[in-house]
Amino acid sequence: MSRVGKKPIPIPDKVTVAISGSTITVKGPKGELKQTFHPESQVKVEGKEVVVTRKSNAGFHRALHGSVRAIVANMITGVTDGFERKLDIVGVGFKAETKGKLVQFNLGYSHPILFAPPTGIEVQVAGPTAVVVKGVDKQIVGQVAQKIRSFKPPEPYKGKGIKYADETVRRKAGKAAAKK
Repeated sequence: MSRVGKKPIPIPDKVTVAISGSTITVKGPKGELKQTFHPESQVKVEGKEVVVTRKSNAGFHRALHGSVRAIVANMITGVTDGFERKLDIVGVGFKAETKGKLVQFNLGYSHPILFAPPTGIEVQVAGPTAVVVKGVDKQIVGQVAQKIRSFKPPEPYKGKGIKYADETVRRKAGKAAAKK
């Protein structure tokens, strides 16, 4: 039995969970999320908690079990607290600024990069070298943060580029170390 999958998910007071067929709708103070799962997954609301079970011990059902439970738990956390990813911009002259709903990145290219965040995602520029991606859906927040990071990934020699705030960039020695 999956250790993650067999744990029931408590439902907070301000959250409602509705299940119709293989679609789960979670509503909370921060918004609403809807997710359709494989018809083989079994999700039930029992009292003030959501329980995920599996039909059999087959490999496919075991794989679904923990994944579905984690996704439902993230949906409930998202509509109550929300998710955020922090990004740091490292490099001389590298910066970000807001232009209306767009975010403009100057990353050493010959042109600035304009980024329009998708609906439901908020990109805040906390400082010229700090960006915060906030939203209700954990998957979309992660995708948007990765998209912003892909504009200029950190390079290993000087560490210049866009990195996650909790990421450590492995540094390499330059040419001077090879002359010994």
